[in-house]
Amino acid sequence: MPFSIIIPLYNRPQEIKELLESLTQQTYTDFEVLVIEDGSAHKAEDIVKSFSSQLNISYYYKTNEGQGFARNFGFSKAKGDFFIFFDSDCVIPSNYLEIVNHYLQQHQLDAYGGPDAAHPSFSPMQKALSYAMTSSLTTGGIRSKAKNAGGKYHPRSYNMGISRKVWEQTGGFHLTNMGEDMDLSRRIHQAGFKIELIADAKVYHKRRTSFYQFWKQVHSFGRTRIQLYKRYPDTLKTVHFLPVVFTLGLAFTVIFNLLALPFAKVCNLFLLIYLLSIFFDSLYINKSLKVAFLSIFASLIQLVAYGMGFIQEFVRKIIFNK
Repeated sequence: MPFSIIIPLYNRPQEIKELLESLTQQTYTDFEVLVIEDGSAHKAEDIVKSFSSQLNISYYYKTNEGQGFARNFGFSKAKGDFFIFFDSDCVIPSNYLEIVNHYLQQHQLDAYGGPDAAHPSFSPMQKALSYAMTSSLTTGGIRSKAKNAGGKYHPRSYNMGISRKVWEQTGGFHLTNMGEDMDLSRRIHQAGFKIELIADAKVYHKRRTSFYQFWKQVHSFGRTRIQLYKRYPDTLKTVHFLPVVFTLGLAFTVIFNLLALPFAKVCNLFLLIYLLSIFFDSLYINKSLKVAFLSIFASLIQLVAYGMGFIQEFVRKIIFNK
């Protein structure tokens, strides 16, 4: 069996149904699905088992250890030659596995990652959050590029695949949460395996459903960047400081306005130009005034939450060495 799809799940039974439905539509069908329920109080067992006639699917329940170790559990049960993992809030295009299978045969990869995007059916909020995490006008845009200012391409766990050989040699995930995918990608590179972006192997990623949840998620990304730096100092690049620069610049803009300082007008002009750029770029991409408007707030959150998480962890881990 070529592919084993591994899906960790924690208290999100409402999400898994749409993901599994999308897997029933795959044009390439030689795969199994393993759903690993990671100690959830709200189980999805009945939903998963309702797909047993449509998919080669297995359901496992284990004590809660976090998504990284839930995937490791899935590795130990999988029968495929190549392991693919998705987040439970993803929807998979029908030709995804066909694209991946063809690319792997042509390029003989040991590991790969793919981009994420917003499906036309997503809500305006979901489209705005997707814009913030994929736009070239925010640092979210560097994640799904084969070459970028952040260094080598590192797949993310919402859309990632590794060969059985990679798992056996690396031991899978060493961290359970917060940067577990970046840590694994780094070790795959260090082991000399061939790893690439498959640009056409996209998934539709729903992400969080509110600005507050999005803030919490991106704030943790900023903290994770410093934690990765402590393990791998060469992974911290100039681009990773940009949200910090923006956050501090925004703070000084507010202060300059409150104190009526001359610099306020210049800062206001630059901020206005940037926000208008986001608005019209999102409007061009999404063809929606509402999504374009929400994209401004989503982009501000993406930058400021990341920047504040970065600063918080920098002070704690680097300055105070805690």
